[in-house]
Amino acid sequence: MAGGVLYIGLGNIGRGMAKNIANKANLDQPILLFNRSPQRSLNLQAELGPDKATIVDSIAAGVARADVVFLCVIDDKSAEETIDEILKSNVRGKLIINCTTVNPTTSDKLGQLVEAAGADYVASPVVGQQPVAEAGELLALLSGPEASVKRAFPFYKGITARAVVDLSGQPYGKALTLKIVGNTLIFSMVEQVAESLVFAEKAGLGTAAIHSWVDNVFGFPFSYYSERMVNGDYYRRDYPAAHIDGSIEVSGHAQELASAVGAHLPILDIVVENLAKIKEIKGDKGDLAGIYGIVRMKAGLPYENQE
Repeated sequence: MAGGVLYIGLGNIGRGMAKNIANKANLDQPILLFNRSPQRSLNLQAELGPDKATIVDSIAAGVARADVVFLCVIDDKSAEETIDEILKSNVRGKLIINCTTVNPTTSDKLGQLVEAAGADYVASPVVGQQPVAEAGELLALLSGPEASVKRAFPFYKGITARAVVDLSGQPYGKALTLKIVGNTLIFSMVEQVAESLVFAEKAGLGTAAIHSWVDNVFGFPFSYYSERMVNGDYYRRDYPAAHIDGSIEVSGHAQELASAVGAHLPILDIVVENLAKIKEIKGDKGDLAGIYGIVRMKAGLPYENQE
């Protein structure tokens, strides 16, 4: 695949995507890596090797060497700041692919800014947890002009994604609307798994039997979150698998959208309340799966399920 590729944002999803692009996309030069915290770039380069990954010390340095720029950052503010930084360089003819989950209106605004600078823009939020990203099995949601989406396609199916929802020809915000609506299912799932585990424990069953039930009846991703709850992973990580700030941001977008269209989402309201409590207790180490800890506390149990 000709042309340089820059990946900005090496969190749990970005890291997996960048690794799979480097390993599977037949690039004719090493992928360029930039992350606000340099250690993440260093760690990924060490894993891939210098023949497959090069670290750049600034966004401008990376954009100058890339034809395709990916970004996958934490929220609307960081996406806007990153796009602003990208657009300080000459981007004419380049392809900017934004995998950040932002408000649909933010996506439309960013797309217009990139278009005005002479580049192609694709809104590309993705669906999947960290192990799914590492395996290259994400679900990718792509919207924007047909020609732009077509340019982005080679980086997805068989590379970073198992499937693509093609919304080409539709406004940039449509992919984000789909992601936000879909995320309400994920939030509800996490809440209900947490409630079931606590219910089982309070009823004298313990958690092993209900975890087995969840695994065998529903499978992944229900079992993924159940496992993370049962084994204490929801509070043990130095860096959360599903960062609380991103979860709060996206759930807020969902509430805003639901209010605008007149949809009633009572489970989401409970989730938003619980996410705020996780942030209060765990700060930057808070994790979406920490909803289990909050549900435990509501039932008179400690936040942490293991000594």
